Amino acid sequence: MQVVNWERMVIIYGTITEYMGTAYTGLGVAHKYDTLIATANKTIFLKAPPTNALSNVLNDAAAHFIKRGYDVDRFNNPVHPDNTDAIFVKDIKLFILQASHPVPLEPTEIGGRHHVISFYDAYDEEKLESRATEMARIAEESTLVFTKMMQAMSEAKRIHDDWEQVNIARMMWHEHEKLIESLKEELFGTMKLHKQSTVSHRIAGSLAPGGSRDYIPSITNWTKRRVLMKGLSGTGKSTILKTLGKEAERRGIDVQYGWCGLDPTSVDILVLPELSISFFDATQPHEYDPESSVDEVLDLVSMCMEDEEAEEKIREISGRYKEKIMDATGYMHAYALSENRLREIVDQALIRKSFEEKARQLSKWIDV
Repeated sequence: MQVVNWERMVIIYGTITEYMGTAYTGLGVAHKYDTLIATANKTIFLKAPPTNALSNVLNDAAAHFIKRGYDVDRFNNPVHPDNTDAIFVKDIKLFILQASHPVPLEPTEIGGRHHVISFYDAYDEEKLESRATEMARIAEESTLVFTKMMQAMSEAKRIHDDWEQVNIARMMWHEHEKLIESLKEELFGTMKLHKQSTVSHRIAGSLAPGGSRDYIPSITNWTKRRVLMKGLSGTGKSTILKTLGKEAERRGIDVQYGWCGLDPTSVDILVLPELSISFFDATQPHEYDPESSVDEVLDLVSMCMEDEEAEEKIREISGRYKEKIMDATGYMHAYALSENRLREIVDQALIRKSFEEKARQLSKWIDV
């Protein structure tokens, strides 16, 4: 009989990294699901009415892979930050997502890389019909506060753009350019990998019912070097991250870009996995300070010349900006309440046995 030495056995679990699945920005609702679908070897579209039940299905699938040593990206819902909207199993490039809510997405390669599991018939239509009037009223309320929220975010972005312009005009850009060149030399030197760079995009945070919510620690804490960028609005933090990212791409180094907040065209995080280095904007609304020996601060504040007239303008602009963000946060809270009520009604019509049978259809795709 073979004797197993349990003391020497090591169980290696995979890791989980958290992101936002969607973001409510000054330019509308944004997501990166299209790029994930494009890069995935297999995508499973889960179709259902607005429901909390699919979050547990996705969490169970994530746990299945983590226990088998696979690394998983989990994408959360900003309206319900504890709910999972999608998972991406990095090692095998398997993407599983709620494809009806909050973002409607359709498969384009049925029979190939795309598969669909529909949960619509796992809900009692008679129960839903009996509360159709109530659901329509809640949906109307939800649409109203959602529209007001997005208007407030759009206005906040316009105000923030004005804020940036004040600082752009007083930045010492020649010093900024010298800093970029110095960082390129320090990070890359003569490094050139003989492969094509793998580029990915993620959402680090979004407006949520309690205000701004981000997952920067989950995204960066594993790296051996974290560079916390401190700078005023408009002082070129995003420019540095974009420039360093493009340089890494040119040299065949894998790059992950991340952003959060108002502007989905900006960059707030740069991760270079092969170098185990992360850079991120550590100022409001996602303010962080050094926590360990792997953390260092990159100061851009000193490159912004002191100007009392500019400071006076910023005090006035920042007041208007904070007011709009407070408005947006209030509307987000009301929107989340409406969405929660709608999901609760739908889930009360859930046919548990049928739902579990549908969920088990995942097993043929995730047994590895």
